[in-house]
Amino acid sequence: MQDRDIVVTDIGHWISANRLKFNADKTELLWTGTKDSLALLGGCGPGLRLGADTVTASEHVRLLGVKISSDLSLDKHVSNVCAAGFFRLRQLRRDRRSLDSASAATLVHAFVSSRVDYCNAVFAGAPKTITDRLQRVLNAAARAVSDTRKFDRGLSGIMRTEVHWLDVPEPRLEDT
Repeated sequence: MQDRDIVVTDIGHWISANRLKFNADKTELLWTGTKDSLALLGGCGPGLRLGADTVTASEHVRLLGVKISSDLSLDKHVSNVCAAGFFRLRQLRRDRRSLDSASAATLVHAFVSSRVDYCNAVFAGAPKTITDRLQRVLNAAARAVSDTRKFDRGLSGIMRTEVHWLDVPEPRLEDT
Protein backbone atom coordinates (compact mmCIF):
# COMPACT_ATOMS: atom_id res chain seq x y z
CA MET A 1 0.00 0.00 0.00
CA GLN A 2 2.77 2.42 0.87
CA ASP A 3 4.70 1.73 -2.37
CA ARG A 4 1.61 2.69 -4.35
CA ASP A 5 1.32 5.95 -2.38
CA ILE A 6 4.93 6.80 -3.26
CA VAL A 7 4.26 6.27 -6.96
CA VAL A 8 1.16 8.46 -6.82
CA THR A 9 3.10 11.14 -4.93
CA ASP A 10 5.88 10.93 -7.53
CA ILE A 11 3.35 11.50 -10.29
CA GLY A 12 2.09 14.59 -8.47
CA HIS A 13 5.64 15.91 -8.08
CA TRP A 14 6.42 15.25 -11.75
CA ILE A 15 3.28 17.14 -12.80
CA SER A 16 4.28 20.13 -10.64
CA ALA A 17 7.94 20.05 -11.72
CA ASN A 18 6.95 20.19 -15.39
CA ARG A 19 4.61 23.13 -14.77
CA LEU A 20 1.53 21.08 -15.55
CA LYS A 21 -1.77 21.18 -13.78
CA PHE A 22 -3.65 18.03 -12.90
CA ASN A 23 -7.24 18.21 -14.12
CA ALA A 24 -9.28 15.52 -12.37
CA ASP A 25 -12.30 16.23 -14.59
CA LYS A 26 -10.38 15.22 -17.73
CA THR A 27 -8.42 12.34 -16.25
CA GLU A 28 -9.78 8.84 -16.74
CA LEU A 29 -8.84 5.69 -14.87
CA LEU A 30 -9.33 2.18 -16.23
CA TRP A 31 -8.78 -1.09 -14.42
CA THR A 32 -8.19 -3.87 -16.95
CA GLY A 33 -8.29 -7.61 -16.67
CA THR A 34 -10.39 -10.64 -17.39
CA LYS A 35 -14.09 -10.61 -16.60
CA ASP A 36 -13.45 -12.82 -13.57
CA SER A 37 -10.71 -10.61 -12.14
CA LEU A 38 -12.78 -7.47 -12.77
CA ALA A 39 -15.71 -9.07 -10.96
CA LEU A 40 -13.49 -9.39 -7.89
CA LEU A 41 -13.00 -5.60 -7.94
CA GLY A 42 -16.75 -5.10 -7.69
CA GLY A 43 -17.77 -2.93 -10.61
CA CYS A 44 -15.18 -0.46 -11.88
CA GLY A 45 -12.58 -0.86 -9.15
CA PRO A 46 -11.11 1.59 -6.64
CA GLY A 47 -10.37 5.20 -7.46
CA LEU A 48 -7.07 7.05 -7.47
CA ARG A 49 -6.33 9.93 -5.11
CA LEU A 50 -3.77 12.57 -6.19
CA GLY A 51 -3.53 15.13 -3.42
CA ALA A 52 -6.96 16.63 -2.93
CA ASP A 53 -8.30 15.27 -6.23
CA THR A 54 -9.82 11.83 -6.69
CA VAL A 55 -10.18 10.08 -10.03
CA THR A 56 -12.84 7.38 -10.10
CA ALA A 57 -12.49 4.34 -12.33
CA SER A 58 -14.82 3.92 -15.29
CA GLU A 59 -15.80 1.03 -17.55
CA HIS A 60 -14.70 2.81 -20.77
CA VAL A 61 -11.96 5.36 -21.38
CA ARG A 62 -11.05 7.33 -24.48
CA LEU A 63 -7.44 7.10 -25.59
CA LEU A 64 -6.54 9.15 -28.68
CA GLY A 65 -10.16 9.00 -29.79
CA VAL A 66 -10.51 5.24 -29.35
CA LYS A 67 -12.93 3.96 -26.70
CA ILE A 68 -11.41 1.08 -24.75
CA SER A 69 -13.32 -1.04 -22.24
CA SER A 70 -12.01 -2.60 -19.07
CA ASP A 71 -11.91 -6.03 -20.76
CA LEU A 72 -9.90 -4.40 -23.62
CA SER A 73 -12.65 -5.02 -26.16
CA LEU A 74 -13.42 -2.52 -28.89
CA ASP A 75 -17.21 -2.96 -28.86
CA LYS A 76 -17.92 0.53 -27.54
CA HIS A 77 -15.54 2.15 -30.05
CA VAL A 78 -16.99 0.24 -33.00
CA SER A 79 -20.52 1.09 -31.87
CA ASN A 80 -19.63 4.79 -31.78
CA VAL A 81 -17.92 4.69 -35.19
CA CYS A 82 -20.83 2.81 -36.78
CA ALA A 83 -23.46 5.07 -35.25
CA ALA A 84 -21.65 8.21 -36.39
CA GLY A 85 -21.06 6.77 -39.86
CA PHE A 86 -24.67 5.73 -40.41
CA PHE A 87 -25.87 9.10 -39.07
CA ARG A 88 -23.72 10.98 -41.60
CA LEU A 89 -24.83 8.67 -44.40
CA ARG A 90 -28.52 9.29 -43.57
CA GLN A 91 -27.82 13.02 -43.78
CA LEU A 92 -26.04 12.57 -47.10
CA ARG A 93 -28.85 10.43 -48.54
CA ARG A 94 -31.30 13.31 -48.06
CA ASP A 95 -29.21 15.63 -50.22
CA ARG A 96 -27.76 13.05 -52.61
CA ARG A 97 -29.87 14.11 -55.61
CA SER A 98 -28.36 17.58 -55.55
CA LEU A 99 -24.74 16.30 -55.44
CA ASP A 100 -22.59 14.88 -58.21
CA SER A 101 -20.58 11.69 -57.61
CA ALA A 102 -17.30 13.50 -56.90
CA SER A 103 -18.90 15.73 -54.26
CA ALA A 104 -20.65 12.77 -52.65
CA ALA A 105 -17.35 10.84 -52.59
CA THR A 106 -15.58 13.79 -50.97
CA LEU A 107 -18.22 14.07 -48.26
CA VAL A 108 -18.19 10.32 -47.60
CA HIS A 109 -14.40 10.30 -47.36
CA ALA A 110 -14.43 13.31 -45.03
CA PHE A 111 -17.16 12.17 -42.65
CA VAL A 112 -17.38 8.38 -42.86
CA SER A 113 -14.36 6.53 -44.19
CA SER A 114 -11.92 8.76 -42.31
CA ARG A 115 -13.65 7.77 -39.05
CA VAL A 116 -13.47 4.08 -39.93
CA ASP A 117 -9.81 4.40 -40.95
CA TYR A 118 -8.72 6.40 -37.89
CA CYS A 119 -6.53 4.21 -35.64
CA ASN A 120 -7.47 1.16 -37.69
CA ALA A 121 -4.34 -0.62 -36.45
CA VAL A 122 -6.24 -1.43 -33.25
CA PHE A 123 -8.47 -3.71 -35.34
CA ALA A 124 -5.58 -6.01 -36.28
CA GLY A 125 -6.59 -9.47 -35.16
CA ALA A 126 -10.05 -8.27 -34.15
CA PRO A 127 -12.89 -10.80 -34.20
CA LYS A 128 -14.99 -11.10 -37.35
CA THR A 129 -18.01 -9.63 -35.55
CA ILE A 130 -16.10 -6.36 -35.14
CA THR A 131 -14.82 -6.15 -38.71
CA ASP A 132 -18.22 -7.13 -40.12
CA ARG A 133 -19.83 -4.13 -38.44
CA LEU A 134 -17.22 -1.80 -39.92
CA GLN A 135 -17.62 -3.45 -43.33
CA ARG A 136 -21.36 -2.71 -43.24
CA VAL A 137 -20.58 0.99 -42.76
CA LEU A 138 -18.16 0.95 -45.71
CA ASN A 139 -20.71 -0.89 -47.87
CA ALA A 140 -23.37 1.69 -47.05
CA ALA A 141 -20.88 4.47 -47.81
CA ALA A 142 -20.09 2.95 -51.21
CA ARG A 143 -23.82 2.73 -51.97
CA ALA A 144 -24.24 6.38 -51.00
CA VAL A 145 -21.43 7.45 -53.33
CA SER A 146 -22.67 5.39 -56.26
CA ASP A 147 -26.33 6.22 -55.52
CA THR A 148 -27.36 2.57 -55.51
CA ARG A 149 -29.84 0.81 -53.27
CA LYS A 150 -29.16 -1.78 -50.58
CA PHE A 151 -29.98 -4.86 -52.67
CA ASP A 152 -28.43 -3.75 -55.98
CA ARG A 153 -25.72 -6.05 -57.32
CA GLY A 154 -22.10 -5.22 -58.00
CA LEU A 155 -21.17 -3.44 -54.76
CA SER A 156 -17.64 -4.88 -54.62
CA GLY A 157 -16.96 -3.56 -58.15
CA ILE A 158 -18.19 -0.12 -57.08
CA MET A 159 -15.94 -0.20 -54.02
CA ARG A 160 -12.88 -1.02 -56.11
CA THR A 161 -13.48 1.26 -59.10
CA GLU A 162 -15.40 4.32 -57.91
CA VAL A 163 -14.21 4.82 -54.33
CA HIS A 164 -11.00 2.72 -54.43
CA TRP A 165 -11.82 0.77 -51.25
CA LEU A 166 -11.12 -2.86 -50.60
CA ASP A 167 -13.24 -5.21 -48.52
CA VAL A 168 -12.01 -6.03 -45.06
CA PRO A 169 -10.13 -9.28 -45.76
CA GLU A 170 -11.10 -12.65 -44.36
CA PRO A 171 -8.36 -14.24 -42.24
CA ARG A 172 -6.37 -16.81 -44.16
CA LEU A 173 -6.31 -20.39 -42.93
CA GLU A 174 -2.56 -20.27 -42.36
CA ASP A 175 -3.03 -17.20 -40.10
CA THR A 176 -5.32 -19.05 -37.70
